Amino acid sequence: MTTSAPNDEMLRRRARTLAATLEPVVGQVFFSPECHAAYEKLGFNPSPGSFGNGVAAPDGPAYFTSRGSLLGQVEPEVVAAAFGVFKPAVVVPGVRFGWTKTDARTIFAARRAGAAAQLERVCGAAGSEVTRAATLLERAVGPLAEPGRPLFAGLRAQWDDPADPWTRLFHLGDMLREHRGDAHVCAWSTAGVDAVEIGLLTEAYMGLPLRTYIRTRGWDDAELDAAAGRLHERGWLEGETLSESGRAEREAIERSTDRAMTPALDALGADIDEVVEL
Repeated sequence: MTTSAPNDEMLRRRARTLAATLEPVVGQVFFSPECHAAYEKLGFNPSPGSFGNGVAAPDGPAYFTSRGSLLGQVEPEVVAAAFGVFKPAVVVPGVRFGWTKTDARTIFAARRAGAAAQLERVCGAAGSEVTRAATLLERAVGPLAEPGRPLFAGLRAQWDDPADPWTRLFHLGDMLREHRGDAHVCAWSTAGVDAVEIGLLTEAYMGLPLRTYIRTRGWDDAELDAAAGRLHERGWLEGETLSESGRAEREAIERSTDRAMTPALDALGADIDEVVEL
């Protein structure tokens, strides 16, 4: 027991540093003008606007369908279940519309190509450092297992060993990102928290005003009011902030998510520092 706490703290630090470092490199796919131009050619609406500096706001059906394509050609309800935090009544019609415009293989290819194109536009032509980073990410992905990880499993099934360095980096990074996301859904659902509750808890955990970011997930005021009421009754929220027990429970969910990344972190070993630097 004397060594478990330091080891757990090291795991937490390494897991969250890797996640935070990957997020802008991988999560940029949702805001890529190159992706939105490709989706528009497939029959989706264009990006509804820009956040500035070339950052395109996502179109709902294009987002749901393109990310849902990681799972392959599945029913819209399956996509909603895998996403976890979105209101199914918003996801399902978006994907159903999407499948009338394209198929999973086509929009998956458009998504990945658009993400790689944005990386090259912003960061320049891929050099040896991109190749090296992709090699390290491939090592990290290797020991991760598919059970309970639907989006990760779909990405692994569509891995085709691409030669382009930016494409390799994005696809492998996307695998790691979605593996953590899948694990997070498992962690909060196992903790007895529902999709609306975890959204509110996460806002408070991150220091965001309640009922702001969660609105991008489609929940209405009545659903948010009911979830906040349940969290107050449980003693996890005090006003608009986490109680001491609420913060501890939310941190436990995050630590469970961190532990799911142990095989990847073990595979990287000390080279995680190089991944972060690259």
